[in-house]
Amino acid sequence: MLLQNVEQYVENLIPKRTELVEEMENYAKEHVVPIMELIGIEALLQILRLHQPAHILEIGTAIGYSAIRMAEALPNAKIVTVERNEDRYKQAQFFINRAEKKEQIKTLFGDALELQADIEQNGPYDAVFIDAAKGQYQRFFEHYAPLVNKKGIIISDNILFKGHVGTDLSQIETRRKRSLIKKIDAYNVWLMKHPDFQTTILPIGDGIAISIKRGD
Repeated sequence: MLLQNVEQYVENLIPKRTELVEEMENYAKEHVVPIMELIGIEALLQILRLHQPAHILEIGTAIGYSAIRMAEALPNAKIVTVERNEDRYKQAQFFINRAEKKEQIKTLFGDALELQADIEQNGPYDAVFIDAAKGQYQRFFEHYAPLVNKKGIIISDNILFKGHVGTDLSQIETRRKRSLIKKIDAYNVWLMKHPDFQTTILPIGDGIAISIKRGD
């Protein structure tokens, strides 16, 4: 993880976002909605600019922050995003409509593990972004890796869990958090050994794993 003073320095260098995007950042902070950290989202967008995916699947819409940022960075891309929390789903639609990205972003309501038919119908995908229930990351990956085109990418957020994956578990105060850390660690180990993907972990934001699907 970046040192706090370096993190602050880099954040200060990031160009000002649109008025709507900054409103969403403030909304997320006020209502305690987990969205990507500023340095993390900028890294994600740069990766996508380099890869230039035409079709993106996002698992975990929240209020639509990252979907809108991706749509702004890649105006020719089509994005399918899935959210199971009804209040956040509705809030995401509100922001997506205000951003005038309704034609570019398709929102699906429900659990991503139960909407496979709908997600498949809108595939295949050049990129998948996983930013939902951390304990389910491996299941999300296994479900949707077959829908990723050759040389496509799967990006997993929060895989360092604020640095907890590298700490002594005996120092973690709750059993639930210890269990979650173990699951994230197991996912990272599994991901790095996946035979069909080549993965790099970046200690940016809350940790980002970039997995590129191997070709023949």
